[in-house]
Amino acid sequence: MVKGLVERLKAGETLVVAEGYLFEFERRGYLKAGAFVPEVVIEHPELVRQVHEEYVHAGSDVVLAFTYYGHREKLRVIGREDELEKMNKAALKIAREVADKTGTLMAGNLSNSCVYNPKDPETIEVTRNMFKEQIEWAVEGGADFIVAETYGMYAEAKLALDCILEYGNGLPAVITMSAHVDDTTTVDGLPLPESIKKLEDAGAAVVGINCARGPETIMPVLREIRKLCKGPIAALPVCYRTSKENPTMQSLKDPDTGKMAFPYNLDAWFNSRTQIDKFGKDCLELGIQYAGLCCGNCAHYTRSLAEVVGKTPPSSRYSPDMSQHFVFGRGKDLKYRHEYNNIKDRIGTDAEYAD
Repeated sequence: MVKGLVERLKAGETLVVAEGYLFEFERRGYLKAGAFVPEVVIEHPELVRQVHEEYVHAGSDVVLAFTYYGHREKLRVIGREDELEKMNKAALKIAREVADKTGTLMAGNLSNSCVYNPKDPETIEVTRNMFKEQIEWAVEGGADFIVAETYGMYAEAKLALDCILEYGNGLPAVITMSAHVDDTTTVDGLPLPESIKKLEDAGAAVVGINCARGPETIMPVLREIRKLCKGPIAALPVCYRTSKENPTMQSLKDPDTGKMAFPYNLDAWFNSRTQIDKFGKDCLELGIQYAGLCCGNCAHYTRSLAEVVGKTPPSSRYSPDMSQHFVFGRGKDLKYRHEYNNIKDRIGTDAEYAD
């Protein structure tokens, strides 16, 4: 038996949660930037299974069904609304099978609706129905809990939580918002930390922040949330070098053109693994129990995060060990030492990797 989400959190465990499927499949050439619809679930299900397995191998405790943006509105835009149920059920089936095989948890996934307007009752009802059908498919597909994420507006996040509580058959809810505006305000003009607290009080098992901000700029928001929320907090930044001047990935500029780097010229802004390590340490210091990575995530980032929070995933077998390097290593075999000395002289410094 695999312990459930709430059990693990109550036991004081830190869960590592790998996300970022949209950007990963776009990089691999199986998903269109712009629409960002998970068509790959239908067209190449074997690749979805492979990435799930890669992330678990790297240390993820959760297999997140790839249904992000797999909702009625997004599929309507690309003319595939008739495949909505097929896509969702296929994604859930793949995720459930990988979770069963690897002894991990499986989560259903809701995203922002792209149509919600708190002043328009019609869009509220449309969004509710979209959430309802995806939640019911997640329950049917055997999800252990449901993630609802990337909400800029508190009102939409609260609607997602209400729907999970109403239609989720008792499954725990993880609700995360995105800090698009600034550190303190939601898109609908409410205090952000207080909004997160209200979601916790309304019954979410985990609350927090995901997407938009990188490790450097997500932590100030989370520190304010930690002051208010007493339960488990989620932190899932994008893997890009955001800063005070450019706090979100959407505000980063392409260094060559000066134009917006989002979404397909963000490569120049990838985090280093050292920065991911620091994020993991910050999570431990702040008592964050649900730590993960969003857009830009790769398996090696997930492994770095997992190792920092105290896990030894299967891929740790292949973690870097520069002591074995033929130039920079310090092993007993010295037959390449002359080559090392030549390279050292050229780079002008001793190897920092040496034992």
